[in-house]
Amino acid sequence: MPKSRILVIDDDAAIRDSLRMTLEYAGYEFVGAATGQEGLSLAERDAPDIVLLDIKMPGMDGMEVLSRLRQMSDTTPVVMISGHGTTTTAVEAIKRGAVDFLDKPFESTDRLLVTISNALEQGRLRDENRTLKKQAEIRHQMIGESAALKQVTAAVARAAPTSATVLIQGESGVGKELVARTIHGNSNRRRERFVQVNCAAIPEELIESELFGHEKGSFTGATEKQVGKFEQADRGTIFLDEVGDMSAKTQAKVLRVLQEGEVERLGSARTIKVDVRVIAATNKNLEEEIEKGHFREDLYFRLAVIPIHVPPLRERPEDVALLVRYFMDHVGRENNRRPKRITPAALEALQRYRWKGNIRELRNTVERLIIMTDGDTIDTADLPTAVRSSGGEGGLATPKLPSDSEGAKAGTLRQFKDSAERAYLVAKLRENGWNISKTAEVIDTPRSNLYKKLEQYRISQETDG
Repeated sequence: MPKSRILVIDDDAAIRDSLRMTLEYAGYEFVGAATGQEGLSLAERDAPDIVLLDIKMPGMDGMEVLSRLRQMSDTTPVVMISGHGTTTTAVEAIKRGAVDFLDKPFESTDRLLVTISNALEQGRLRDENRTLKKQAEIRHQMIGESAALKQVTAAVARAAPTSATVLIQGESGVGKELVARTIHGNSNRRRERFVQVNCAAIPEELIESELFGHEKGSFTGATEKQVGKFEQADRGTIFLDEVGDMSAKTQAKVLRVLQEGEVERLGSARTIKVDVRVIAATNKNLEEEIEKGHFREDLYFRLAVIPIHVPPLRERPEDVALLVRYFMDHVGRENNRRPKRITPAALEALQRYRWKGNIRELRNTVERLIIMTDGDTIDTADLPTAVRSSGGEGGLATPKLPSDSEGAKAGTLRQFKDSAERAYLVAKLRENGWNISKTAEVIDTPRSNLYKKLEQYRISQETDG
């Protein structure tokens, strides 16, 4: 395991020498600088794991060096050291981004080493948090280049900077939560909490307590006070998933939050002000639910200030290939699997299939293929039976087979089969730009066999009319 590198910036040579001996004996790598400018150069070159920085130095003082270090890296821990420290100076250093403050001479070697160890742990946690955030951004990005998805991303871009409520509608599995997270992640509330509530998954007798909280003893089983989801999301965003499944009583209370910006815990007469952006989602047609008397019209209008419809995957088949490759890479790394390739024929079958479960079903299918397929290539034989037998569904070009009248003229069954096979081959060749190798791969037949068929049926690009 590599040693942690510690940069000491101090104009006092005796202090530097003392720290060198202490730190190297403790197993750290020491780097020293006598001036602020030299320290900045070493910080840029050596990327230290932690910086010990003196405040009083000739030329550029420690406070200015601290500010410049923060501009270079906002995760490298900086511990300020000074022989003339005051509470005011320490507070100012912390405000500028220092993680701790030590007085010279040091009380003890143990105190110094504990401070360094704590600072290194803070730096590690910051780096880990940043990595997790980047992974979350990648996991929650919207994949696709279809016109249908571009309409969604354009609506998200317009909605995100505002505080308006958003109603996201679409079938199960289309990625409504992803749209909600994208809106929050691009809003001015992105540094605050994103609180998700699945209204369909919480029993009706508990959902009010879940959303608005309760006081101790407010009902049987309420042994402790509970802060509701709206309070938890204060200054942030609350995502009400499957909002169409809320009871009429809960709908009325949610409407009050939207109108008044306040909640009331169960068992309490005190109202609590909250500043929450509401994003709701449903797979139901709320206008039909209003007609049936199942959903409040006034709540619908409050939620649907900005309505966003997320199209099903069958309306954006051109995005399937991008999603498959994304999931293959992402799921492969998640499950510690080697990268696999997918044949054009298998990919075409995935594009043809009508994904009733939409993106969620596609992801689950890819994950199963990554884990269960032997070898490094996924082919049509590896696909689920339903996907392999999906035929021409999905909106892709399909060969024009002989009509009933044309079939009747064929005479024998053999003649009809030959006519249908010839039509199929011509359609596939056209689809693949008359590329023999590509067509053979797409229809899953050896190239030599395709050449024989072309000769048998006298098919060529020149005779294609």
